[in-house]
Amino acid sequence: MIREKVKKLWRLCFDDHEEFIDMYFRLRYNNDVNIAIQSGEEVIAATQMLPYPMTFGNTEIKTAYISGACTHPDYRNRGVMHELLSQAFTQMLRNGVVLSTLIPAEPWLFNYYARNGYAPVFNYQKKVFTTPTTPLPNGSPVLKATHEYKQDLYEYLNRKLRERPFCIQHTEQDFQVLIADLKLNRGQIFTLSQRGNIVALAFVYPTMDKGWFIGELLADAPEMSDVLLQRICEKSNIPSIEILTPPTENETNSPLGMARIINAKEMLQLYAATYPEKDLNIHLTDEQVSTNNGYYYLNNGKCMVSAKRLPGSHLALTIGELTEKIFATLNPYMSLMMN
Repeated sequence: MIREKVKKLWRLCFDDHEEFIDMYFRLRYNNDVNIAIQSGEEVIAATQMLPYPMTFGNTEIKTAYISGACTHPDYRNRGVMHELLSQAFTQMLRNGVVLSTLIPAEPWLFNYYARNGYAPVFNYQKKVFTTPTTPLPNGSPVLKATHEYKQDLYEYLNRKLRERPFCIQHTEQDFQVLIADLKLNRGQIFTLSQRGNIVALAFVYPTMDKGWFIGELLADAPEMSDVLLQRICEKSNIPSIEILTPPTENETNSPLGMARIINAKEMLQLYAATYPEKDLNIHLTDEQVSTNNGYYYLNNGKCMVSAKRLPGSHLALTIGELTEKIFATLNPYMSLMMN
């Protein structure tokens, strides 16, 4: 059975706890999202293409997150992973995926994935919240903590994430996986509520030094974020807490994830419609998805594609360079990816 063979390869390649592996293959893995290369009966390379919606301006696109990409140690440095990714891109294209994303497991992998058309476009900020010396007044919003699935938690998470214009989204099914992962890691979801309605929410995970860090923080107003953070610190008896947040301009941001355009025509049509003032002539080359090769003309909110070059100057771009150019100023964000 292919599932068990991929699971065996995962154990060989990754240093994950058995509880996490069992959870992943029970809740996340299925043969439809898996792609593998075999040598005889043995799976020598595999990855899963996990579907995630993503907001793109006022619309939504289909993305595929590369998860668990691995090659058997005996078959590394032979181009097996490059071939596996090429097959994955072809399958993504057939499935209507516009963008592929991933988070490199090691810093050196950023260069490896760049050679396959990915660009480092997802960043984040680390901030530290320090508890004020002044305690919160009585009658402030109600603090609750849980690691169980609740419908109102997902509805709030979904609503707030969709307010971000270029952000990976989480479906309700994926939210249930996040809850299972939270339990494994002994984390909590903390919420603030007023008059029975959630006004702030945080995914909180333990650190090695018996502290906490926040993987996602959402609130109806900045002051509600501060109240939630202060209440978490007071309840946990800690002076401060680290928070991962979306990147901002003119601040120090850290690299997180990469993206690769799978369907250049659809992406550039969306980009042109979102930014009708853009006027571009592009000569695009893609070594792994040949249907992306060609000439693209963006003007007045529309994108025209031609196999032949039209008169005028053109910007020559690889698929990775195009991905970086499109997302460079958009500050796309991903969180809660269980990386």
